[in-house]
Amino acid sequence: MNTHLPLKEKYVGEIKAQLKEELGLTNLMAVPTVEKIVFNIGAGKTKDDANLMKELVETLTVITGQKPIITNAKLAVSNFKVREGMPVGLMVTLRGQKMWYFLDKMINIALPRTKDFRGVSPKSFDGNGNYTLGLRDQSIFPEVDTSKNIRLHGLQISIITSTNNDVHGRMLLKKLGMPFKAN
Repeated sequence: MNTHLPLKEKYVGEIKAQLKEELGLTNLMAVPTVEKIVFNIGAGKTKDDANLMKELVETLTVITGQKPIITNAKLAVSNFKVREGMPVGLMVTLRGQKMWYFLDKMINIALPRTKDFRGVSPKSFDGNGNYTLGLRDQSIFPEVDTSKNIRLHGLQISIITSTNNDVHGRMLLKKLGMPFKAN
């Protein structure tokens, strides 16, 4: 196995054929692949701190290499002191080369940097072959400058695959190197 290949080349050159055989598929186009990666950050606390939204935008831009979209509340919820149209989150969608580059970086660099890392949960599939990973803080990414006085915040990463089957999605991510915990 050639480990110095970028992840997309490794997928196209090795993993795709292995998955076709192991899943018993007859059509190469039916082999599952990663379609996109979606990042979400809840920014509800920005109503109390104006600088926090700017900080969150900068952090997500540095991690993904793409400027995030600010999502606004669709409904007013008085219990949470949220008014309609108020900024409540950030979202970025990666596709193509940026997606493959990020996935490689996350699997091989960022996740192993997590404190007391023992693998990611294999139970975070949604029933349609898509995997969602929640991170407690953004400092595991090498681009985030921890010498700056940044506040730690959570980040949700969803890996959207072309399959609608959790078993196929898990096999794809496992072959790509996703470090799943042993049950």
